[in-house]
Amino acid sequence: MCVRKAFTLIELLVVIAIIALLMGILVPVLHKAREQGKDVICRNNLRQIGMAADLYAEDFDLYVPRGAASSTDRAWYQVFMPFLAQTPVNGDYRTVDIYRCPSYPDKDQTVCFVVNGWQFTDRTDMVGREILDPTKLTKCRRRAETIYLVDNEDGPWRHIITAANDQGNNRCDVWHPGHLPDSDSMDVTRGRRVARARHKNGSNCLFLDWRVEWMPAEQITIDFWRWER
Repeated sequence: MCVRKAFTLIELLVVIAIIALLMGILVPVLHKAREQGKDVICRNNLRQIGMAADLYAEDFDLYVPRGAASSTDRAWYQVFMPFLAQTPVNGDYRTVDIYRCPSYPDKDQTVCFVVNGWQFTDRTDMVGREILDPTKLTKCRRRAETIYLVDNEDGPWRHIITAANDQGNNRCDVWHPGHLPDSDSMDVTRGRRVARARHKNGSNCLFLDWRVEWMPAEQITIDFWRWER
């Protein structure tokens, strides 16, 4: 007589339990690897922007844009386009992936970084003001310790910019204590603009010596935005 062999219910449950255990181990690892890949792309994009900023400075007497670019009234992400390795289509910055961070939650966002537009009267000034005109690099004595660009915060108070003339295109700079990652303010004008936890518990930063470094949110303090110290 031929005996038909089959899995018992217990054996099936054991196999299912093993698969569930493996999935529980692999899913977090795969998620971490995916986030690390996005972080690498973000840093590389910042490095390329740094190279563009350096080339721009060479052509414009060592000046770099801040909140806006002098009388052109164009933002930093517009004036850097001719100096990027990636060529914009029809002069449109929205086709430039370099300005995007793959970790930004809303994929419609075309500007995923904010620029240092902060001016201080002296070293004791803890409030400062917005500066719109370009600034000469030679005015910064500690370029390696001064942030130029950093991850843009996401939230209902932050504008999603899909075109150069969209509302909020003038809010891609940092110039107030409320913009820092330790701020809980969600005000449109003075609310947090530096991402608190874009990558792990911090943000990627482009410094004025054009190096890129990740910084914990609590370390991105007001002193890293001072050009003159």
